[in-house]
Amino acid sequence: MVVGFDFRLRLPAIVDAQAIPGRLNSQGRHELKWGNMNKEITATKIAIFRKREIRKTIHNREWWFVIVDVVAALTDSVQPDGYIKDMRRRDPELSKGWGQIATPLSVKTPGGPQKLNCANTEGIFRIIQSIPSQKAEPFKRWLARVGYERIQEIENPELATKRTRALYKTKGYSDDWVEKRMRGIAIREEVTDQWQKRGIKEQKEYEILTAEISKATFGMTPSAYKKHKGLKRENLRDHMTDLELIFSMLGEASTKEIAINKDAQGFVENKQAAFEGGAVAGNARKELERKSGKKVISKENYKKLPQNKKLLK
Repeated sequence: MVVGFDFRLRLPAIVDAQAIPGRLNSQGRHELKWGNMNKEITATKIAIFRKREIRKTIHNREWWFVIVDVVAALTDSVQPDGYIKDMRRRDPELSKGWGQIATPLSVKTPGGPQKLNCANTEGIFRIIQSIPSQKAEPFKRWLARVGYERIQEIENPELATKRTRALYKTKGYSDDWVEKRMRGIAIREEVTDQWQKRGIKEQKEYEILTAEISKATFGMTPSAYKKHKGLKRENLRDHMTDLELIFSMLGEASTKEIAINKDAQGFVENKQAAFEGGAVAGNARKELERKSGKKVISKENYKKLPQNKKLLK
């Protein structure tokens, strides 16, 4: 039941919390139960503001946005971290209250969870005041819409998956590619969840395990793979071909199965499982290359997709 609109987007101010029971998300996993409001909710998603990706995560029942992403979107700076430092020097009051504005939160990245400075809507509004940008007012409206969409997703969790699909399609990806990418996202989440359950806690450990799978699957680490494709900050998997996505999925799905069946515990055992899982995919890739006469690993990237500009505005 809608009861009002709090611009800070605190969910209990917008919905009748008790009316929404716990439910399964699109992967069949229990998402949240509002009857227990003390339970921490963590989920990292990507939002788009004028073609720029902004990572966001749920903390204390509201969206928190990665500050460096917001600054990059508003300023088009290629070094948003440096811009933030300069901004704080220019605005002593902002710098003084930075500890209340910026909160390090765990955000999912291709290399595993990382602690990144995030701010809620109220904090982002304060940051915007220190950024002379014509995008400020449109960004405020965008924040309001993002909050409304979150309420819709709570009432119907499948909307989140549909929106992600729609986002890739507006960028110009084919339907077949999008389906593979979505499946890959689900498999990636499954394997990282298993790592967490099996004692993997540190960001560096996630990065090493991910690199282990990649090396065994493709013969190179994710950082080397990005260089091979001419990428910098872009998400590697958003620039993989269909076959590259398929073998990435096979490597991570195999790793998950091996870890479960061998009951791998701790970093050393999970590293071995990652190597073995990646090797399953690597051997399959080499066999396909041998029989098809064509390399799977490609320098192709999707930086110049024919985006649907109307839908991205």
